[in-house]
Amino acid sequence: MTATETVRAYYDAFNAQDMQAFLALLTDDVVHDVNQGERQVGKQAFARFMEHMNRCYRERLTDMVIMADADGRRAAAEFIVNGEYLETDEGLPEARGQTYRLPAGAFFEIREGKVARVTNYYNLNDWIAQVGE
Repeated sequence: MTATETVRAYYDAFNAQDMQAFLALLTDDVVHDVNQGERQVGKQAFARFMEHMNRCYRERLTDMVIMADADGRRAAAEFIVNGEYLETDEGLPEARGQTYRLPAGAFFEIREGKVARVTNYYNLNDWIAQVGE
């Protein structure tokens, strides 16, 4: 798989809520840089993160643009997060089923057809304004 195909498969699995296929696209030592958060290392840590996210949020990504460098080791994606806030996440506004639409992006390192690093970015203040009281 090329870098763009890997990233496309990653987001297709995300949108399908197919966590088995999603996690299969990660290296065992994947590095995940969480927006406004800590760096997490390893597929198990990523799986726990996704469990939490899927409990608190229902999201579908649209308007996807994926780019990759010539050697296929780095990629980036820009997209819109269309979501629903399902369960209150610690330290954030109370969840009441609010919906949101948020521009976001991610940077990837690809190794042997799998995601070895993903760094996500979005504007947390914009999200809070959309779901806040």
